[in-house]
Amino acid sequence: MPTRLLTPALLALALAACGVDDGGSGENAAAEADRAAETAGPTTRPDATAPVAIARLEPTEGSATRGDLRFVASRDRIEVTGTLTGLPGGGTHGFHVHETGDCRAPDATSAGGHFNPADTAHGRVGRGDHHAGDSDNIRAGADGRAQVQGWLEGATLGDGAATDIVGRAVIVHADADDYTTQPTGNAGDRVACGVIERGPD
Repeated sequence: MPTRLLTPALLALALAACGVDDGGSGENAAAEADRAAETAGPTTRPDATAPVAIARLEPTEGSATRGDLRFVASRDRIEVTGTLTGLPGGGTHGFHVHETGDCRAPDATSAGGHFNPADTAHGRVGRGDHHAGDSDNIRAGADGRAQVQGWLEGATLGDGAATDIVGRAVIVHADADDYTTQPTGNAGDRVACGVIERGPD
């Protein structure tokens, strides 16, 4: 009998202690809102006001390589992203900014040599001496498509300085850059060319 009499009382005490009414739901909702605000992050990219440029690459004579690239100033370098198609499947290719924004020659020699305002030796970006127009090789998949994710150091974007790449050409080469041979890295013929133009910010 005592057990039967105490059970309802104990249950009532347990429910009260646990706060099984809606009094705690407000605190939970506030905590969830705080967590959502913390994890949502900024609504725009951190460098939303950074200068942007674009280049549309077209094939040189006898080539099928083309694509679109985007250049964005980011702290002390320029990030280069985009997609290229029509490359030999699985190939590795040199990729540089050249000094003259002229792709009219059938072999794109009208674009001149590598962009090199500091008159330094050719090399690999981020590893000692290199041209301002030097970037890492790009690699194509079996389908001849390459996702470009590179960068430039020693160049600027849209400031009109001697280091500005706007108005210059970007070139994809037939072969890999060995990062050593002067002055071009032995990267071979030019298979695509595009002029870098200031884009929407």
